[in-house]
Amino acid sequence: MTGRTDLGDFLRKCRAGLSPEEAGLDGLATGRRVRGLRREEVAMLAGVSVDYYTRLEQGRHSSPSEAVVEALGRVFRLDAAARAHLADLARPVRRAAEQAPPQRVRPAMQQLIASMTDHPALILGRRTDVLAANPLARALLTDWTSLAPRHRNYVRWIVLDPAAREVFLDWPTVAAEAVGTLRLYAGRHPDDVRLNELVGELTIKSADFRTWWNGHQVHERTHGTKRMTHAAVGPITLRYEALALPGDPDQTLFVYNTDPGSASHDNLRLLGLLLTKGQPEAAGEPESTRTRGL
Repeated sequence: MTGRTDLGDFLRKCRAGLSPEEAGLDGLATGRRVRGLRREEVAMLAGVSVDYYTRLEQGRHSSPSEAVVEALGRVFRLDAAARAHLADLARPVRRAAEQAPPQRVRPAMQQLIASMTDHPALILGRRTDVLAANPLARALLTDWTSLAPRHRNYVRWIVLDPAAREVFLDWPTVAAEAVGTLRLYAGRHPDDVRLNELVGELTIKSADFRTWWNGHQVHERTHGTKRMTHAAVGPITLRYEALALPGDPDQTLFVYNTDPGSASHDNLRLLGLLLTKGQPEAAGEPESTRTRGL
């Protein structure tokens, strides 16, 4: 699902998505039946032979030099995340590594996010696995503790759980970006067995996932805005910050906030009050899991 053939697939998607005008080949744009560039045009712009570029797309050569990767990123006008993804896909084939042990969140981090009573917070690990979430995040999104351990995955929840479509007012965009984040991870960790199992399951169960995954779009979540709604309190627009944890590899802390004085701020505060008053059912999670970690 996520092997070295991804390099050729990614290059083909980039080539098909770039018009001659966008590539600076205005004089060659007439009389075409398709929008994208031809292989020989990409090779010319990148300064490589047509045969060499063709072998890259066909998977017969999977380890281009750093200079070639930089040239292709420039030709396809890739952003920083997509350039990094291309570089990951172009790395030499590695022997399959042993599966990494399960990730654990340090008790101090568990305590930190639990103390954020006014801010939803969660920690994602490899493959967007949900490693920890405070009560407000579980009330706003879903009660991860009620799911089987192998199902506590952010992308899996967004794609497969119908409730996620109700939570996010811009569900198609949010879901596509989440899949793009998983694509970014796949380029860095092509030998992750659990990742391949996840991709296989989502490919079988979701036509939307198949479309997004085969589109090879990548997305790096650093900060942004999410429009949500909750049955007990109404709509909430949140800003989020993604903070990598240097001492905990492959773990990212996501903290959500609202604009002071806004209706979203009031609604989020009301959701927090429902939790503290012992009404977790109204806020979306059972009493028994209100303060339990993952």
